[in-house]
Amino acid sequence: MTAPNPVIAEILRGPMIESRHRGAFAVSDATGHIVKQTGDVAAAFYPRSAIKAFQALPLLTSGAADRFGLTPEEIALCCSSHDGEAEHVRVARAILAKAGNTEHDLECGAHWPTNGDAMRALVKAGEQPGAIHNNCSGKHGGMLAYARHKGYDTRGYVKPEHLVQRDIAKAYGDICGVDVDAAPMGIDGCSVPTWALPISNVAQGFARLIAMPEGQRIIAAVRAFPFMVAGSTRFDTKIMQAVPRLFIKVGAEGVFCGCVPHAGLGFALKCDDGAFRGAEVAVTEMLLELDVWTPEEKQALAPFSSRVLKNWRKLEVGLERASF
Repeated sequence: MTAPNPVIAEILRGPMIESRHRGAFAVSDATGHIVKQTGDVAAAFYPRSAIKAFQALPLLTSGAADRFGLTPEEIALCCSSHDGEAEHVRVARAILAKAGNTEHDLECGAHWPTNGDAMRALVKAGEQPGAIHNNCSGKHGGMLAYARHKGYDTRGYVKPEHLVQRDIAKAYGDICGVDVDAAPMGIDGCSVPTWALPISNVAQGFARLIAMPEGQRIIAAVRAFPFMVAGSTRFDTKIMQAVPRLFIKVGAEGVFCGCVPHAGLGFALKCDDGAFRGAEVAVTEMLLELDVWTPEEKQALAPFSSRVLKNWRKLEVGLERASF
């Protein structure tokens, strides 16, 4: 029987630990050498939206991004799980228009903007949410642009057997050094396939991304426009604004992946219970323990490794902190 993963984050209320979050993470170089790890890093997991940079690779390697004149801001949105704020929607529409696509071509489904102000603005205007407000509309705009460039049928581009997804699967498998066709596959929230790979391989894939010219463009775009990858109130955006040399992306169910380009390191973390609050403080502590930051960068990272909990009266009642 496999031993459970260790506790990587805990929640305190008063003097007592109230909740514990178990998980695993790996920090790897491009050769696959693990420089830091906790838990079962050979276990397969669904990285979900944390690997949108890999899903965007064919868009750049094929020349589609250059053909349609996608800007760094637009490339960043292609790698995003955005909050549906006005600027996110504007850029998503620009990606579609440049490649001759429309909102009707999106097959990601519609949901209300996850940013509260953006949602209320839509309600106040008497409008209903569309697929353009989906947090993955930028990624899907990029997939549609790639399909146009390759001459593929844009209908059904989300299906696992569609050539768009087959090309993405190959890029994903190649960079992580895994046969994706032999890996477990599920369907993500936005209807595209998601493949489960070992944590260590995904971490290595992000280290390899650093050395690819197209990967460097993706990393540079996201770090230049961190708002586009998430939103004004989101962890991903705020931590990259605080430490611009970091590249990080959230995935559903307590996942974070990314890289430290100046150190040549990639990382992947999964919180077993899918809790973002545990994953956020744990991934920050993991980063802090890497001897790759300036004192100023460590100081900027530190506030993200623990959070004071307040109740509805704004009284301090507890603490979220990393624990490994």
